[in-house]
Amino acid sequence: MPEDMTAGRPGPANIGTDTDSPAYHYRVIGRALEEIDAGGAQLSLDELASRMGMSPAHFQRVFSRWVGVSPKRYQQYLTLDLARRMLAERHTVLETALEAGLSGTGRLHDLFLRWEAMSPGDYARGGAGLTIFWGWFESPFGPALVMGTEKGICGIGFAAETGAEAAMADLLARWPRADFVEDPTRLAPWALAAFGADAADPVPLYLIGAPFQIKVWEALLRVPTGHVTTYTDIARAVGHPTAQRAVGTAVGRNPISFLIPCHRALRTTGALGGYHWGLPVKRAILAWEAARAGL
Repeated sequence: MPEDMTAGRPGPANIGTDTDSPAYHYRVIGRALEEIDAGGAQLSLDELASRMGMSPAHFQRVFSRWVGVSPKRYQQYLTLDLARRMLAERHTVLETALEAGLSGTGRLHDLFLRWEAMSPGDYARGGAGLTIFWGWFESPFGPALVMGTEKGICGIGFAAETGAEAAMADLLARWPRADFVEDPTRLAPWALAAFGADAADPVPLYLIGAPFQIKVWEALLRVPTGHVTTYTDIARAVGHPTAQRAVGTAVGRNPISFLIPCHRALRTTGALGGYHWGLPVKRAILAWEAARAGL
């Protein structure tokens, strides 16, 4: 792996400087989340905007454009213990998801995804002979590193909490013998579609993982937008009902964040659990989806 993989390259520092960009909005939202945590639902729009160093009108516009609802409404999602509420009201039991037709409203349907998996033998070779293209893109959750092969997206990492170098190192290390080529132009149609732009064709995913991991990721693809599931449900769905810990590890190793919705996996208590790219990102994605789903 070249040591200067990120040196002199366009990266997160070049993304989100425009005050109308999704990455800029996420930075504002990240700061607002901290203030909402501290002040709760009692914070008025004027108070919250003042703490952001913005006028109420500007803050309302940025906030509403990012999440689709007002700051006041969003505060309700955060202060009403959203994860537990979703677990109580929008819990998808994956064993019956297909029979109930829920897969039709899951990520495969939402984004018209299609996917295929690398063979176990190819995976065991650590990506040898594979060319992986990469580039940085704006997303609703801060700068996103997108990687893909000729067959589809194989990696998405978020840098808002971890930092650009850590996000890059994380994804590079997953396929240590692959050849990496910076080519955001090649990936742009897939990346833009992944983060909300209209797409004429399905967004292809290329799952690079061990067989057990791929089974877990396939189960996550059955979880509809605005719903959540538990690690226990996933373990049952993949035929290993006592393997919650192994499932948790596989969820955490999901390389295609957001599109394979590992953020929708919760503990049975309703606790968020961990998130590879930082809990603030997981919490923001859940609230963003819940708001847009009208929960």
